[in-house]
Amino acid sequence: MNLNEFFDIGVSRTLGAHTFQAEEIKAFAAKFDPQPFHMDEEAARDSVLGGLCASGWHTASMWMRFNAIDRKTAVMNWKGDGPAPEFGPSPGFRNLKWLKPVYAGKTITFARTDLRHRPLASRPGWILLDVKGEAFSDGGVRVFEFENALLVRVAEEQA
Repeated sequence: MNLNEFFDIGVSRTLGAHTFQAEEIKAFAAKFDPQPFHMDEEAARDSVLGGLCASGWHTASMWMRFNAIDRKTAVMNWKGDGPAPEFGPSPGFRNLKWLKPVYAGKTITFARTDLRHRPLASRPGWILLDVKGEAFSDGGVRVFEFENALLVRVAEEQA
């Protein structure tokens, strides 16, 4: 197995799905994003959003949860030569978009596409992996998207 096969470059991968419940939305908002349309159903109905909806950061956090679980499983199932890739930190993200509200009771499906990777001359044995993250509501409507980069340690001969 080579790195392109491991990362499945260009192929969208479903990470999992989550139904956002009203009490969960309110609890997350109380801790991290205390805006009325995330915390109070009546205020949310009267807002521009028209109903209680999850914070965009809540949606992003659920994507990260499913992504981390998926990456851990992939490493555990590594069948390539040499050590399994080791996922490191991200130097950042770009083009973060919350395209549609995620209303209470809605099930959202999370996906990731590994776009490309390149070796890092400044860090032998490491690559920079470019990723697109997405989330979709019922019917396949995109509600969230972003691009990010990720440092990954690989065998030096693979980098």
